[in-house]
Amino acid sequence: MTRTNYNDLLAFLAVARERNFTRAAAQLGVSQSALSHTLRALEARLGLRLLTRTTRSVMPTEAGERLFRQLSPNYADIDASIAALGDLRDRAAGTVRITANEHSASTILWPALRTLLPRYPDIHVEVVTDSALTDIVAERFDAGIRLGEQVAKGMIAVPIGPPMRMAVVGAPSYLGERPAVRTPRDLTSHDCINLRFLTLGNLYAWEFERDGHALNVRVEGRLTFNNPRQVREAALDGFGLACLPEDVVRADIKARRLRCLLSDWCPPFPGYHLYYPSRRQHPRAFALLVEALRRR
Repeated sequence: MTRTNYNDLLAFLAVARERNFTRAAAQLGVSQSALSHTLRALEARLGLRLLTRTTRSVMPTEAGERLFRQLSPNYADIDASIAALGDLRDRAAGTVRITANEHSASTILWPALRTLLPRYPDIHVEVVTDSALTDIVAERFDAGIRLGEQVAKGMIAVPIGPPMRMAVVGAPSYLGERPAVRTPRDLTSHDCINLRFLTLGNLYAWEFERDGHALNVRVEGRLTFNNPRQVREAALDGFGLACLPEDVVRADIKARRLRCLLSDWCPPFPGYHLYYPSRRQHPRAFALLVEALRRR
């Protein structure tokens, strides 16, 4: 048997409940003739008469009464479930899952959450820190935070952070008697601390630009980490040069624990973006988090 259209069943329920085609048609917003045609087509597909029609009334047959008793509570449950979902949409409640790298989680995401969460006690947030370029759809995240240049095509991207700069730094104890670093090519004669991206397994190529001329340098050294925090610690301990976001080492530079090199080769670039798959209707909890991050 051909699968029955749920709209046809809704039409049957309205007629069986109202016992009147005129009132049922008005309730459904269709003409009486269209409603009558729908019911006759449903009866033909089922091979059963569901309604007994007279000039004055409409009454369910035995089969119709049985179908009405079975369908009516189920459709009521469906309506209640949909209404409950609407309540979640309008109420600032629920769980939002976000993937972010450690730097953006601490400098962008947490300051926004610290302000937002006390105002909305029913919002729950799960943050997974990861340097990999996570597939947020496959991993069932609501959104991700990455640099603008790393956001996959087709995603909605919302800027949530200021422009950033990288800084090449080294501890005075390391620089000592070593050769001066005047251009990025001079890095090849230095011990540099590498950062490995988990997504592709590649080492980060240090990126430079000056006067419109871009240059990527593959550095070498004895240490490789997959976490910028550990790269910074190794640089502070004098194990080599590091290339890190400027705000990560700004206090160290100011306190002269680290010296900044090649600053004229490190221009600003677009900062962090919140990204998610589409512009579909989102729960209010998610919308509030997006707005909190946008304000920052």
